[in-house]
Order: sequence, then structure tokens, then C-alpha cells
Amino acid sequence: MPVWGVWVDDAFFFSTGRKSRKGRNLVANPACTVTNDEGEEAVILEGAAEETKDAAVLERVAAAYKKKYKMDPRSMGEPIFAVRPETVFAFIEKSFPKSATRWKFKTV
Repeated sequence: MPVWGVWVDDAFFFSTGRKSRKGRNLVANPACTVTNDEGEEAVILEGAAEETKDAAVLERVAAAYKKKYKMDPRSMGEPIFAVRPETVFAFIEKSFPKSATRWKFKTV
């Protein structure tokens, strides 16, 4: 699912409505795939989403959101999820399949 988000502390953070289909799905099954909205230079991230509640982490996420989107995601009162990559795929459309790359990450 393409979503707005930011990279902080080796994780991708995004917010979604608790009652939205996406929010309910993540609570039922945290396994997810996230992608950027730029198909010409695609990045696809697989991992497990976990709601972030640590105030210090949320402060850093808010600062990154403000810099990128000029807004604080905490102001919506909805959960903010972190996805730590397990597998990442990326490619540049013009040079596909030569540019196709996959990275595997160890989970801690």
C-alpha cells in the first residue's frame, strides 16, 4: 500500500486511522508490504507493523514528518506504526530487470 511516511531509527513510520480498513487489518495481522508512490523508481518494503507509543520516538517521527509534510501526525490522534524491514525490493523502471535488487535484513 503506498503511504506517506518517514524513515527514523531504521524503520519506516506511517499513520492510519484506527477504524480504517488498513488499521483494522494491521491489528489483525501486522505483516505488511509498503511501497512508495513513485513507480519509476520503486521501493517495496516487507515487514511487520507495530504501533509506536514511545514518546521519544514519536517526537523524532513528528520532527521528520514536519520537515517533510509540514504537519505533525500526532495531531490526528490516530496510531503511528513502525515497519522495520525484513525484505526490501527496488528497481528503476528504465533499467529493469538489470536494476532489480533485493535486500534481506535480520530481525533483532
